[in-house]
Order: sequence, then C-alpha cells, then structure tokens
Amino acid sequence: MENIILTVHLLLALALILSVLLQRSEGGGLGIGGGGGSVSGRPPASPMAKFTWILAIGFILTSLTLTYFATQNASGGSVIERLSDEDGALTPPTSPALPPALGGDLTPPAATDGPAVPPSE
Repeated sequence: MENIILTVHLLLALALILSVLLQRSEGGGLGIGGGGGSVSGRPPASPMAKFTWILAIGFILTSLTLTYFATQNASGGSVIERLSDEDGALTPPTSPALPPALGGDLTPPAATDGPAVPPSE
C-alpha cells in the first residue's frame, strides 16, 4: 500500500511540475508593475490553473498519507530508552581510545593478513 501511494506521489510531483511549467506567464514578478482594474487585477482561473490546484491538493494529501505511514513504522521508543539497558542505567557510547599521554592505554592493533601500509622501497 505504501509503495502504491509513493508511486502516485511521485507521478503527482512530476505532473505538478509539468503543469506549472506549461502555464502562461502572467508577468509582474513579485507584484511589480501591476495594473489597475478590479480588486485583484487577475482574470478568472483558466482550466489549466484549476488542474494545477487539483494536482497540488493531491500532492499534499499523498504527502500527509506518507507521513502517517512513516510515523506508524517508526520505532516506538525514545532515544533515551534505546540507550538504556534492562536496569534502566544508561550505557555510555563507545569512544575511541586515548593515547598514553592523555591517560589512555594504547595497545597495538590486532595482526591482519597484510601490512597496513605498503612496504618502503
């Protein structure tokens, strides 16, 4: 179900982009150079503008639906609950080893199959 809604969502996004790009430019970017006339100075909405609104509403509805599914699939616990053990005590995250100058114990790394660096010539 979630995959179907995601596919519809992507198709709506592409159709919305296409419908916005196909519309006639009304000019007057940011309202500059607007003429007089009626209250809004805009003609009634064209069929293409109405179709764009329908696509936008469908896009928003599928976005909300996908958000709902994402919250249902999320893990139920908080970050603190995931860090704590059975006793309720927090387990500290592992940190890198400190060098001996800073009070740490620097042990050599475990042997591997080959050298860590190429041999010098």
